[in-house]
This record gives sequence, C-alpha cells and structure tokens, in this order.
Amino acid sequence: MVLAGLFSLAVPANAADLKPETTAAYNRYLQLTEANIDAELARGNPYLWIDAAPESRRAAAYAELRKGNLVIERLETLDHGKTIAVPGGLLHHWIGTVFIPGASLAQTLEFMEDYNHKQDYFRPDIQRSKILRHEGDDFLVNLRFYKKKVITTVIDTDHQVHYHVVDSTHAWSRSHTTRIQEVENPGEPTERLEPQGHDRGFLWSMDTYWRFQEKDGGTYVECQSLSLTRDIPTGLGWMVGPFVTSVPRESLTFTLVTVRSAELQRIPSRLAE
Repeated sequence: MVLAGLFSLAVPANAADLKPETTAAYNRYLQLTEANIDAELARGNPYLWIDAAPESRRAAAYAELRKGNLVIERLETLDHGKTIAVPGGLLHHWIGTVFIPGASLAQTLEFMEDYNHKQDYFRPDIQRSKILRHEGDDFLVNLRFYKKKVITTVIDTDHQVHYHVVDSTHAWSRSHTTRIQEVENPGEPTERLEPQGHDRGFLWSMDTYWRFQEKDGGTYVECQSLSLTRDIPTGLGWMVGPFVTSVPRESLTFTLVTVRSAELQRIPSRLAE
C-alpha cells in the first residue's frame, strides 16, 4: 500500500505543461539580463563580475580562486526595481568563476569548443555531445544530460553557441537552447522524446553567458547561468523539489569545477609536445 501510494504521487509529477505566460515571463527576464550583460561588455572594465564587487569581497574571492576553489553566487535581475514573477515556473540565476593556473586563453577556448568530446570529461552529467554545425565562431551542438536526484531524468538538448574573442587576453561566449526534450526509456529500443514543453518540467530553457580572461599566470573562467523549470506541485516537494531547487546550482558547480580539472590535466601533455 505504501508503494502504491508513492507511485500514485508520481503521476502528477509527470504532467507539467509549459504555459505561454511562463515563457513570456522568462523571456522578459532573459531580455533584461542580456541587456545588462551587453552593457557590461561594452564598458569592458571591470570584465569579471568579481571585479565589480567591493574591495573586501573582491580580495576574498580572488584568494579562494587562487586556492583552487569555486566562487559562486545567486543573482537576480529586476524589472525597474521589482522582482519578475514567473507564473507556473521557477527561474534559476547563478554565476560562478574558477581560475586555471598555467592555462592560456587560447588553450581554454580550444577546450570549450571541443563539443565532440564533452562526454569524455563531463560524465555522468553529459552522456552524449556532438557538433551538428560549425561555421566560424558559431556552433550548433547536441548535448544529452543525465541527472539522478531522488528521481532520474535524461534530457536531450540542442544549443546555439557563439564565441567572440575581444583581444589576446579576453573572450566571451553565449549559449541558448533551441530544443529541450525529456527522453523516455533512454537507451532502450522503446526510447522516445517527449513533446517539448509537455514533460516533467525539469528543464524548459537554459541560457549561459561565459567570460574568459587570461591574467595572473592563468585563465579565469566565468559562467552566468539562467534556467527555467516547473514550479513545485503542492505535496510533491520531496520528489520534485531537489530537481528544481538544488540541481541548477549543482550543475553549474560541476561544470566549472570540471572545466578547471580537465584543463589542469591537459597542461602537462601540452608542455611535453
């Protein structure tokens, strides 16, 4: 009877439609955030978000980064000073930075653009990665994500990515999802993709904004991540909550820490060449 009750609770979690008003609110938030980012890049200085922090906070952040630690914070973009409500969804906005000693900007960008091998470094979070199209500084890539936290989900995604090299020590990139579909029965003969916007709602949109700066004998890598998930159904926080609250922060943490460790592993082989 207990098991039957748990399975009955799982049924509502399988139904979450992405509504037009949810998309509209997220797009408004994204538009304002991207306008802020464009303005920051146009100014050029400060370049990294930690450089805009008060002196004491900035010094502490750089000390942590040079120890090999990640610095991460939650952000919020306001609309004329007011919080943007997202009916039917939850918006997640994080920014994080790592420092890779000994890595040049060019080497870091080479690793970032190697989408055909992302699954080799980012397992288990990325099960499959492939460049679908590449023209100059623009990429269309396919990434299949895996996450297990109380329940398991596999999500197949396409991303439009653009890179821009500012000068010999500064670069940035931005990535926007163009398709997100949850995978039913992944790896099985009966595998199929759920319709977009009609699934369990663990990821409806994801947009990332990266900055790279070579200085202090290495390269700083910064990622600002925005994502949209379903809201938490009443009574199902124990099951859905871990996905839609903690996973966005954990995913950004895993991504940046893995970028740093992978680049550090590649440095000795480059020196030997």
